[in-house]
Amino acid sequence: MNFEASQFHTAKSLSMDDVTGRKSWRTEGKGATLPPLPVVVASSFADKPIPPREWHVDALIPKGNVTLLAGDGGTGKTLLGLQLAVATTTDRFWLGRTVARGPAIFLTSEDAIDEIHRRLADVADSVGVDLETMTDLHIVPLAGQDALFAVPGGKGGKLNPTALFQSVTRLIEEKQPALVVLDALADLFGGDEINRAHARQFIGLLRTWAVKYATTILLLAHPSLSGMSSGSGLSGSTAWNNSVRSRLYFERVKNDQNTEDDPDLRVLRIVKTNYDRVGTEIKVRWRAGVFVTGSPTTDSFSRMTANAKADRIFLELLAAYEAEGRNVSATPCATYAPTVFAKDKRSENMGKRGLTEAMNRLFAAGRIRNVEFGSASHRRSRIEITGKGEDE
Repeated sequence: MNFEASQFHTAKSLSMDDVTGRKSWRTEGKGATLPPLPVVVASSFADKPIPPREWHVDALIPKGNVTLLAGDGGTGKTLLGLQLAVATTTDRFWLGRTVARGPAIFLTSEDAIDEIHRRLADVADSVGVDLETMTDLHIVPLAGQDALFAVPGGKGGKLNPTALFQSVTRLIEEKQPALVVLDALADLFGGDEINRAHARQFIGLLRTWAVKYATTILLLAHPSLSGMSSGSGLSGSTAWNNSVRSRLYFERVKNDQNTEDDPDLRVLRIVKTNYDRVGTEIKVRWRAGVFVTGSPTTDSFSRMTANAKADRIFLELLAAYEAEGRNVSATPCATYAPTVFAKDKRSENMGKRGLTEAMNRLFAAGRIRNVEFGSASHRRSRIEITGKGEDE
């Protein structure tokens, strides 16, 4: 997606209400007709089931709203956001927590596409999927370009959406993502960060996407020096904190001397939430190009759960292929099971690496076996399910 800088500011004649489709309550002149207010009588809820709270990341990132993730420069918040986008599209855990499944858009104004490629390769390897299966992850690289979503203009300096904002809106409408990651606020916001009205208007623009397209927005941001020293992760006006429903802060772990005992250790903290308890911390460690949960118990549980899912998919596909009279092999060839299964739509985006590891575990557990077939002059082998249960 290549934009010219001059493209991004051609929407100044449009108001925010024009672009977002929101109802305007402003009246023009004397005797103007007032639009009716939406009023719901509380008693109408009496016989209706209470809708459950929905999360994109369990008890961490609310679904269908805007979450602000702040992090000091160099802590790895971009990588953390990319890992969440991958977890969303591949049905994996993120920092040991369940994630809503669906397409994702990752828009970055900071990293070039080659850097994203390198990081994405590490993330894919860590969760056992192949890059070729990530057809639901859509990357918008805008590094080095004018990437403003909204700029002040007109009376009172109200923010006006740019042509880029409208282009991203069209992309969201087309892809219907479950998650949109925006990296980073400083490059996307063209207003005054200490202006409360500007901050609220900008978050309002992003919330329009969340509501209209039922998507979750994760906005990455840099804290100010005071926000870093206080541990609040804030930058500019407190309206940024007040406007979002959830705010996370990602930082390095330092000792009493303000130095790092372990430079690979980080902590993700909930500093604001309208739906849960503030103060929850998740310790993570940078390892082999990705962040993994710092808790061995959580990490091993996540791995066990992921392995169980891979084993289930392999067995289900093998049973389906047996029923269809299609043979697959345990040795690399045209019918190599992990390769064949990874290309099958029923694989739930499980990559070749994950399926290979599943096949090896199932052989070791005696749940599958090699069986020879064919004529004496042309013997071949295929994989079959033994019927041996997991608990036997």
